[in-house]
Amino acid sequence: MADTATLEVKTAADLKAQPEEYRTAVEKIVISHAVNELFGAQVFDEPAIALAPTPYAKWLTCRVAMEEYHHHVRFRALAEEIGVAPERMDPSNKKPLSIFEFELRTWPEFCVIKAIADYAEILQVEDLLHCSFVPLRNLGRVTMPEEKFHAKFGRDFCLELIQAGRGEEVQDAIDRYFPITPAFFGASNSRNNEIYRKWALKQRSNDEMRADFMNRVTELVEKDFGLKLPALTNRTL
Repeated sequence: MADTATLEVKTAADLKAQPEEYRTAVEKIVISHAVNELFGAQVFDEPAIALAPTPYAKWLTCRVAMEEYHHHVRFRALAEEIGVAPERMDPSNKKPLSIFEFELRTWPEFCVIKAIADYAEILQVEDLLHCSFVPLRNLGRVTMPEEKFHAKFGRDFCLELIQAGRGEEVQDAIDRYFPITPAFFGASNSRNNEIYRKWALKQRSNDEMRADFMNRVTELVEKDFGLKLPALTNRTL
């Protein structure tokens, strides 16, 4: 077996020569990103264009939606390159993550979703920057600046709402949306995550990423927004 600490698989063609466990793990990561980027664009980003209050806000929201759809296109193209069957990337065959089950109705809700959920996505992409499968690493590098823009988009518009006297709406959206976000990182004793780290496809455990997320979001909400992060109870990890 290859030394997994120094393993580097440079192309989709090279992937075929790797152990089945490695190939399966790569496929799972690529499929997850392809499917969930599409879910997010469909249930949040595109509908939010109609909710945006000004032409400027609509323009930026259109950019966010366009980039999220493009993330799906990029990951789907990689999936096809490594031989993943199209039906495995059909959203109708896969249950959405809990963060996509939230019913979006208002502009403040969308701003909170971008500010918080895209922090979670940034953490996932951070691990891809050091991924042993180079095509995934490269996708992480081109995706990261856009994910950071989406999180900044949410932060900036939340601050704009707060400064306009609508802090209660932002707080209400945080109270309802934030509690479902920690589960985004998966179970504490995930067998998949163990395999990802074994093969240097990911660097951190689910709990390590979740703790990092909690620290970052706590600072965002309580320091930057001057609001309160709700206590978490009975969450599924």
